[in-house]
Amino acid sequence: MKEFMMIFRSEADPNYQPTPEEMQSTIKEWQDWIGGIAAQGKFIATNQLGFNGRVVKADSSFTDGPYTEMKEIVGGYLIAKCENLDEITAIAKECPTLKINGNVEIREIIEIPQDVKTMLETH
Repeated sequence: MKEFMMIFRSEADPNYQPTPEEMQSTIKEWQDWIGGIAAQGKFIATNQLGFNGRVVKADSSFTDGPYTEMKEIVGGYLIAKCENLDEITAIAKECPTLKINGNVEIREIIEIPQDVKTMLETH
């Protein structure tokens, strides 16, 4: 099995003010979707990402977030194990973020060879 990361993006909407009931419904959708992945033995990890951060540039300068000029926000990620890209794509097609016109980027996680890991650990 290969490991894949799904990165969840959606449009930034500063005017969106969900009710507590809407928030609870959204949380349940995510829990059910992630629970389904876990029930298949494919779940590895997930996290929601905060809105504050920094972007460091090649000249060592940086800018603080959140980034008001951005149209998209990265809300979080999930790592799952699947046989191939088609299988993880089928899982991604059920992601709750798609219901709010978000999108899911899928990337295969490349395993670092053991000799390279050992070299990195000794430095």
